[in-house]
Amino acid sequence: MGIYEYSVKNSKGEEVSLEEFRGKVVMIVNTATGCGFTPQYEEIEKMYEQYHEAGFEVLDIPCNQFANQAPGSDDEIHEFCTLHYNTQFPQMKKAEVNGENELPLYTFLKSQKGFEGFGKGPKALMMAGAVRAMDPHYKENPDIKWNFTKFIVDREGNVAARFEPTMDMKKVEECVKELL
Repeated sequence: MGIYEYSVKNSKGEEVSLEEFRGKVVMIVNTATGCGFTPQYEEIEKMYEQYHEAGFEVLDIPCNQFANQAPGSDDEIHEFCTLHYNTQFPQMKKAEVNGENELPLYTFLKSQKGFEGFGKGPKALMMAGAVRAMDPHYKENPDIKWNFTKFIVDREGNVAARFEPTMDMKKVEECVKELL
């Protein structure tokens, strides 16, 4: 079973079947406009522009579950992203990625690729400390730890990789290029 069994709502509240993305490489990312990782929008947009014609799609799902970093309405979030980062990829309705109200898509994604760590370096250490303060057992569950966690899905709908927000975007791009 791949992602094609699921649907999400677009920013207007209309159901979007992930079947629409069959045959494409898809990045599914939970985003926020007021996060320290928000500048990743710029790199994600560059990837979208560079690889879209080759079959790359981005599914941007704003999420306000982490420190209230996406408090705006769907329209406000969209306006912020297009104004500051000139985003052109589809932006979905704000949703939850953990807990009893999480999108079923995220239940599936997390079942396919669990948490494997934040990597190395100052950002990884900072993130581990912050998350540990909220959940001392964070390493033991597949939950999304913060905004800008990325799942890369191959052309057959299989979850190929999970990248935490602290991971180098060059590694994310390498993964996408390999799958294209």
